Amino acid sequence: MKAAIVREAGQVPVYGDFAEPLPSPGENRVAVTAAAISHVVKGRASGTHYSASGRFPFVVGIDGVGRLDDGRRVYFVLPRAPYGSMAELAVVPAAQCVPVPDALDDGTAAAIANPGMSSWAAYTERARLKAGETVLVNGATGTAGRLAVQIAKHFGARKVIATGRNTEALRSLAGLGADVTIPLAVGEAELEERFKEQFAEGVDVVIDYLWGKSAERLLIAAAKAGAEAVPIRYVQIGALSGADIKLPSAVLRASGLELMGSGIGSIRLERLVSAVGALLQATASAGFKIATTPRPLSEVEQAWPSDDSKRRTVFIVDAQNA
Repeated sequence: MKAAIVREAGQVPVYGDFAEPLPSPGENRVAVTAAAISHVVKGRASGTHYSASGRFPFVVGIDGVGRLDDGRRVYFVLPRAPYGSMAELAVVPAAQCVPVPDALDDGTAAAIANPGMSSWAAYTERARLKAGETVLVNGATGTAGRLAVQIAKHFGARKVIATGRNTEALRSLAGLGADVTIPLAVGEAELEERFKEQFAEGVDVVIDYLWGKSAERLLIAAAKAGAEAVPIRYVQIGALSGADIKLPSAVLRASGLELMGSGIGSIRLERLVSAVGALLQATASAGFKIATTPRPLSEVEQAWPSDDSKRRTVFIVDAQNA
């Protein structure tokens, strides 16, 4: 079968032939129609993500959309290694497949599942977001962050605060539900003051895609906002601005902060799969918006380096069915 193959750590996937997978008992064989690049997929390909196996070669891709042998259309996640989702065929445990609503095309479903699930699961499984609460999305201008803003409003958030370095992209978030925007490309003192203003008014949940310096300023500002501020559930999802931060111990003593993570390992896999199913159903009715760039899988070598967080690159494996 044709597939996008990673032969060594750090190398761009190449389009070539890979042995076809045979399903074991309890597994589904999926004829893949669409699969998207994500930060996790890139990290596994480079060997830097914490879930990377370190075994080569393998077919890249952790999720996608396709059809089962009986014709049912499904979203699937974590196919059995070394068979990834960016191939003509994948084998996946049956429990890791969920139906795709008829109203969603394959490309949109493949594009929205991973970035949308990141905040959907964080809100429902970790933060336990309630209608009427205030949400701050740190790093809201990327694909996942833009969805986090929309999904917060879908869950009934009273106020959504969005941060990001791209001022033009920040301005566009008002049309997606952001009530307040905070540019990150300012001095640390000014940024901390802007954060303190919001925490003083009350922030219930922080969804953080960046970590790094902006997270330091957020956490310190939350503590400095004072005892009148409400307890904050801080959910760490991504580390685009840095893997480490310097956290003064006083931040935890001086605030009602609950610091937690959301991702593979912190939420049971069946709950993550369930979150994707609920997200896809909501996308069909709520019309969440996501920008995509469709490319044939045969162009993986050319498309891989140009992928960015503004639009999701979706590889179309079978154009007749996608």
